[in-house]
Amino acid sequence: MTNLLVALILVIVIIAIVWYLVKQLSVLVINAVLGLICLFLINFLHVMQWVGKPDLGYDVATILICAIGGFPGVLILMLLGILGITI
Repeated sequence: MTNLLVALILVIVIIAIVWYLVKQLSVLVINAVLGLICLFLINFLHVMQWVGKPDLGYDVATILICAIGGFPGVLILMLLGILGITI
């Protein structure tokens, strides 16, 4: 009887951990997709040219920063672009 109880508790704990990880992963994926969409829209609408700077472009570093950082990553890239620091 105790073996069954221990197994049941372990299954519940494992399900809770997996649920938490999936929930966190979904937030990260949504953030990454929104960051890449924002990068595309900024380049498509030529937002950086409104302030007299060239577009951000699509290179490996820019895409990784937008995918990992999401919307704040795009804002950081825009700020760096305005300041004249290229990546």
